[in-house]
Amino acid sequence: MSVRTRVLVVDDEVQIRRFLDIGLRAGGYEVLLAATGAEGLALAATYAPDLVILDIGLPDRDGHEVLAELRQWSASPVLMLSVRDADREKVAALDAGANDYMTKPFSIQELMARLRVLLRTRPGTPGASVPAYDDGVLHIDIAERSVRLQGETLALTRKEFAVLAMLSRHAGRVVTQQQLLREIWGGTHVEDTHYLRIVIAKLRRKLGDDAAAPRWLKTEPGVGYRFLADAPP
Repeated sequence: MSVRTRVLVVDDEVQIRRFLDIGLRAGGYEVLLAATGAEGLALAATYAPDLVILDIGLPDRDGHEVLAELRQWSASPVLMLSVRDADREKVAALDAGANDYMTKPFSIQELMARLRVLLRTRPGTPGASVPAYDDGVLHIDIAERSVRLQGETLALTRKEFAVLAMLSRHAGRVVTQQQLLREIWGGTHVEDTHYLRIVIAKLRRKLGDDAAAPRWLKTEPGVGYRFLADAPP
C-alpha cells in the first residue's frame, strides 16, 4: 500500500485490541485503537478512518448506539464484533448500517479477508461521504480534517477540531456540554466543563467569532453550544 489504509478498532478488551493491532499492522494497515464508544467516535471524527471494527459490548455505550451516531456523518465500512451469535443481533447490526458482522472468537485470516472485501466495495474514496460545511467564509472538511477561514488554513489542535466537527455535524441543534465531554474527552470527564470552555474560547479566537454576537459558535447558557449554520454573512 503506497498510502496506508487507516482502520479504527473500538473494543474494550485489551487482548482483542492487542491481537488486532499486531495483525493489522503486519498487514500494512495504519491502526487507531479505542476502548470506549466515546473514544471511538472522537477518533473517527478526528482521523476519518477508512474502515471501523466496532465491538457491540462496550463499557460506556452499546455498540449499536455508536454505530447509529457514526452513520449520521460517515459511510466508512463498519465490521461489527460480538460474542453474541444470535441471528437477531446480526440482523439488528446490519439493519442499523453495519457492513459485516463477526462473532468472537475469530481468526485473523478470516477477518483480514473480510476487510479486503469491504475496502474493495466501499463507496467512493475514503471519507468522501463525510459532510463538509462551507458558507463561503468558513470551510470545514471532516474527511480531510481541515478548516479554512477565508481561504486560509487554520491550525487547530485535535481537541479543537473534534469539538468544531461535532458541533458542525449537529448544526442548528444544541449539543450539551456532557455530550461533548463524553464523546471527545471520555466518560470520566463529563464534569470537567472547564476543558470545554478553554477549547471553545480558543476556537472563537481563531475563528474571530464574537461570543456576544456569534456567527458560528453560540453558547446556550447552562446547557451547551449550538453551531449556527444558517447565520447571515
